[in-house]
Order: sequence, then C-alpha cells, then structure tokens
Amino acid sequence: MRRASRVRSRAPRLFPCAAALVAAAGLSQFAAPAPRHAVAAPTAVCDGTAEATDPAARRRAGGPAGRDPNTVSAAEARAMQADLDERLARLGSTHVPLAAAPTAVPVYVHVIHAGDAGRLPDGVVAAQIDHLNATYGGQGEGNTPTGFHFALAGADWTDNADWYNGMTPGSAAEQAMKTALRKGGQGALNLYTAHLGESLLGWSTFPDAYRSNPTDDGVVVLDDSLPGGPAAHYDEGNTATHEIGHWFGLFHTFQGGCLSPGDYVDDTPPERGPAAGCPEGRRSCPGSGPDPIHNFMDYSYDSCMTQFTPGQVQRMANVWAAYRS
Repeated sequence: MRRASRVRSRAPRLFPCAAALVAAAGLSQFAAPAPRHAVAAPTAVCDGTAEATDPAARRRAGGPAGRDPNTVSAAEARAMQADLDERLARLGSTHVPLAAAPTAVPVYVHVIHAGDAGRLPDGVVAAQIDHLNATYGGQGEGNTPTGFHFALAGADWTDNADWYNGMTPGSAAEQAMKTALRKGGQGALNLYTAHLGESLLGWSTFPDAYRSNPTDDGVVVLDDSLPGGPAAHYDEGNTATHEIGHWFGLFHTFQGGCLSPGDYVDDTPPERGPAAGCPEGRRSCPGSGPDPIHNFMDYSYDSCMTQFTPGQVQRMANVWAAYRS
C-alpha cells in the first residue's frame, strides 16, 4: 500500500503496532496529498517491519497510526511464501517462466467520482495504462522488463459521492464498489480510482487472497496520483505501478527490515524502513549496500522510482503461474 507513501494490503492483514510506534512523531495519517520530506526520518520497528515516522512516508503507509495495509508481519510473509512454494511444487514441470512474448493482463478501470470531482477523462486513463506498460516493460534506469503487458479491457465511470469520499481499506464503500463493478477472473486487473480517506495513495490485494474472496481482488489508487494529477511528488502514475506490484505478489523492499529473508527476493538489498523523498546513498542496514530507494516497491517520490530487479521479475512470474494464470 502507498500513503504519500503507497498502500498495498487490506484490513484483514493489519496488525496493531506497539504503543511506542504510535507515539513516535504522532503517527496520524497524512493530509493528502502533501509533499514528502527529502530525507528519511527515524524509524520504529514493529514485528520485524520498520515503519517510517516521517509524515510523508506515512502517507504511503496508510491505516490507523500510519500503518500500511500492504505491510505484513514476518509470520504472515512466511505463510504466504510457504503457500507459494507449495503451489509451485504442485505445478512441477508445468511451471514455466514467462515466455518471450508479453503476457497480456486485461485491465478494467473503474473511475469513481462525485459529479465533476474525480471524473477523470479518457486521456488520463490511457496515460496510466501507457505508464504501466513503460514501467513493467523495462523503461527506466536499471529497470528489468517483466514480460507483462497491460491492455485496457474496459473503463466505466460511476457517480457516487459516498464511494468517492468514503473509500478506505475494508470499508463498506469499498465492498459495495467492488461487488457492483469488479469484472473478470483471477488474471484480470481491476483498478479503481477515488478520493481516498486516511491520506492514502493506494492499496492492493495480494494474489493468495483471491481464492477466499475473489470480489475483493484488485487495486485502489488516489485519483490525483494518475499521470499529470495534482498529488505533488506522486503524480507520474507510480502509485499504480507500486500497488500492482503487490497484486503480482511483491512485498515492500523494506519487508522484515534488516532481517533475512526480507522481501523474499535475493537481489533487493535489505532496508530498515521505507524511504522518504529520494535519499541518495542511504544505507539503513549495517554491512549492506545502498538502500533500494529507486525500486518501485519502496516509498520514494515517483520521480525517484525506476526499477524492478530480475529477482522481483522472477517472483512475479512465479506468482502469476501459481495464482493468476
């Protein structure tokens, strides 16, 4: 999930942090959209995951006390990984990597608005799809092509002030919206835009949750975060890129903090907590290289995000084979 940072999971995956984390810098949710600080703030560690106390980073985090709905505990991450490993083992020789030809992902975009507020034009929707194809197609310094191609399968506009103004993870508004609008099966990406509460930029379901609640599957992002929007520092479309990374099964780069196995991807350096702004040269874990602040699965400014690693690409391919193909 992204909160002037990005949000990625949902309420059922939320766990309360220690009182010290809540007290640190008063972890209230961000007033969206506000710019992020350029320098990372101190972090507090909760259940193996470091949470930034910087207000801008809290915007990406989401949830009560600034908690990101897509941040999972160490125990949850282990369980999710074990389920993925079991599914891949069952696939056996039928599990093949992504083919050289792109794997097409149909995208249904659902624009929620209240009259003129949030009524995104067709061109903005098209620009977001183009941006996804650029970021997942390898464009950007140090980026790795993923093999996924996004094709707009449909777009609809829903004038509903209650949904538009009351959208938070796990809310009645979210449930009603998805029940009414979601289309396609496990391999169809449903992308919803609205004016999000709790100062969130967005959140996503993880792929393993589809079997228990298929209607809930999808990604929700702040309408102002699409390309050209007014969300300062988060206006290039990378909120959707980040959240869709969760939809493909990626954890945050700071999952687990400095502790192994971190985000379960070998080529992303460990990171004690989310980056705020674009802190070049930041090293938050002893004995490791620079933090992966340019990775799409961190909390950096949109302008700072340019990369998926080969390991993340392989994980996305594995998850697609296990849950979405």
